[in-house]
Amino acid sequence: MTDPRRPARLRLSDRLEISQVLTGLWQVADIEKDGAVIDPETGADRLAAYAARGFDTFDMADHYGSAEIIAGRLLARGGAPRPLAFTKWCPAPGPMTPEAVRKGVEERLSRLGVDRVDLLQFHWWDFRHPAWLDALHELARLRDDGLIAEIGVTNFDAAHLRVALADGVPILTNQVSFSLIDRRAAGPLAALCAETGVRLLAYGTLCGGFLSERWLDAAEPDVLADWSKMKYRRFIDAAGGWAVFQGVLSAAHRIARKHGVSVANVATRWVLDHAAVAGVIVGARLGERMHADDTLGLFEFALDAEDRARLAEAFAASAPVPGDCGDEYRRPPFLTASGDLSHHLDAMPLPFQATDAAAGGRQVLSGATWEDVAGYARARRIGDRILVSGTTATAGADRVVAPDDAAAQTTFVLDKILAALAALGAGAEDVVRTRIYITDTADVDAVARAHGRVFGPVKPANTLVVVAGLIGGYRVEIEAEAVVGD
Repeated sequence: MTDPRRPARLRLSDRLEISQVLTGLWQVADIEKDGAVIDPETGADRLAAYAARGFDTFDMADHYGSAEIIAGRLLARGGAPRPLAFTKWCPAPGPMTPEAVRKGVEERLSRLGVDRVDLLQFHWWDFRHPAWLDALHELARLRDDGLIAEIGVTNFDAAHLRVALADGVPILTNQVSFSLIDRRAAGPLAALCAETGVRLLAYGTLCGGFLSERWLDAAEPDVLADWSKMKYRRFIDAAGGWAVFQGVLSAAHRIARKHGVSVANVATRWVLDHAAVAGVIVGARLGERMHADDTLGLFEFALDAEDRARLAEAFAASAPVPGDCGDEYRRPPFLTASGDLSHHLDAMPLPFQATDAAAGGRQVLSGATWEDVAGYARARRIGDRILVSGTTATAGADRVVAPDDAAAQTTFVLDKILAALAALGAGAEDVVRTRIYITDTADVDAVARAHGRVFGPVKPANTLVVVAGLIGGYRVEIEAEAVVGD
C-alpha cells in the first residue's frame, strides 16, 4: 500500500519513476531577480528537506536562475533513493544543428553535474520555424547515446505534439498549465494523450497561490509582489475576472471543508484525477514555508460525484481560457508574467527571407529540391497580393514529415505557409483563400479541423479536393492566397 504520509509514485517508463507531486523551482528565478543569488549548498539543504519527505522529483529550466546548479549540489551528495532532476532547454528559434542541440544538452549536464539528464523537456517559441522538429530528432539521438533518459516537451499544443509523435519522436511527457481556472488541457491534449500514451506534467495547479483560503472573499489585489501571481492573475482575468474566480474558489472551499482538507488539496486533486496527468508541479520558494504536510493531504481523500458537480457549476459561470495549451506564449492574449510577448516573438528569426524576384515583386524560397528543378518560388508578392505555391510537409530538402498522419502534415504545412507569408509582411489574418488537396476521404475531418485551428477566426474562402495521388506520397498539399491590408 502507498504510505499516506508520502506522495504517491508513478512509473512512467522503464527508465523513470517519479513522485506524483513534483517540486517546481521556477521561483528561484523570482527570488534571484534582483541580483542576490541563493548559496548553492544552502539551496541544496532546502531541496534535501523536500526529498526526505518523498518530494524527490525536482523540475527546473535553463532560465530558472541558479536552480540547476542548486539541484546539482543535491545530486552530488548521493544517497538513496536518488533525487530526480527534470530540466528544460528553451533555445531561440534558429537552425538546430546536431552541434547546437548537443551544446544545449551538455550545458544542462554541466550545470547539474551529471552524465545523464533524467528528463530533458524542450520548449519552442515559434512553430513557424520548423527547426523545432530537427531539435527533437537530435534529442532522440542523444537519448539513444545515453545523455538523456527520457524526452519531454513543455507548452506544446495538441497539434504540434501530434506532429512530433507522428514523425517518430519518442516523447514521454508534455508540461502544461492545468488548474481549476485553466482547463484547456482537458480538451484536445487529453484526447491525444489517451490515443498515444503521452502523459502530462501539470503546473500552475494552484494559480500561483491564488487557489487558497487566503484569497477567499478577499478584495481584488492592486499590486502583486511576485512573478507567479502576476502571471496567474492574467489567467483569472481571461477566465472571467475576480468575481468568477471567487465562485470557483468558493466551490473548492466548500469541498475542502467537507473532506477536512485544504483548498490547495482540492485544486490539486482535481487536476491529478485526470487520466492524462502523471504528476502535478507545486512551486517552492526556497527558504520559506515548505507546505509539505498540507500537500500530503492530497492523497488522503477522493472527490466524489457531488464535489465534481459543484465544481462543474462554478466552471459554467467562467469563460474558457482561449486557445490550446502553450498559446499564451505565442499569441494574444499573452498570459505570462511579463504580459505581451509580441516584441519578443517579432525579434525571433524566421526560417525564410524574402528577396527581389527577377520578374518583379518579392519572393520566398524554402529550399525544397523541386523549387529549383521545376523553377518556382514558395511564395510571390506582387503589390498587396501574395500567392503561396502548393506546399507539402517537407522538412529540409526532401524529407516527408509524419507520412501516415494527415492532420499532422496539415499542421506542418500551415506553419510553413505562415512562415512564407511572414517573410513577405503578412499573417494568417491576411489570407483570403486556401485550396487543399488530399488523397483519402477518411482524412477530411482531421485535415479540416487542423485548418480550422489556424483559420477559424479568419474564415478565408476554401476548397478541399480529394485527388488520386500527390507526388512524393504526401497525404496533403495546400496552397494559399493573401491580400495585405493597410
